[in-house]
Amino acid sequence: MKKRVITIGREFGSGGRTIGRQVAEKLGIEFYDRDIIKNIVKETGLKEKYVEHYGEFAPSSDHRFAYSFVDLEDEESSPLKRMWHARTKIIRKFAEETPCVIVGSCADYILRDREDCLRVFLYADEATKEERIREMYGEVLLKEKNRIHDMDVRRGLNYQYFTGQEWGKAQNYDLALNRGSLGIEKCVELIVEAAR
Repeated sequence: MKKRVITIGREFGSGGRTIGRQVAEKLGIEFYDRDIIKNIVKETGLKEKYVEHYGEFAPSSDHRFAYSFVDLEDEESSPLKRMWHARTKIIRKFAEETPCVIVGSCADYILRDREDCLRVFLYADEATKEERIREMYGEVLLKEKNRIHDMDVRRGLNYQYFTGQEWGKAQNYDLALNRGSLGIEKCVELIVEAAR
């Protein structure tokens, strides 16, 4: 395998977890997603709900105020900074120890200097994402107007806050795939092929 680590960034509802898990299975390598949250909780002592929430999403979708009131204490000892340092350490450790697929958590940015890392971004049209969310979680997440858009905006703001880069911008990835037009199986196939 020329790319022993695969990172998958994804829009909400694009099937990133499913695709990542299938890629890992096909390549016979480790799959990391929620393991990152559990390890951050262990490393920092922060509550799991806090890490789950702020590890992936900005506190609000308002560009002007998303992080205005979050880190008011000393920069290095703030919960967000502690979480970021722990996440960076854990993701680098996973990548160092074994070939793997890592979903989310700014892993593409954290591992940007590794030549053996394939950085993938998955996106889809609204209808595809709505169908996926309905399939996975039922109607509950679709009831709020603009829910999918809001989740993606908050995910993008979180990524920008921690990395200084634009989330989903093609230049930040090796491969950007439209899950809506390609489907899950084809995305898995293309990622596996690109990694080999």
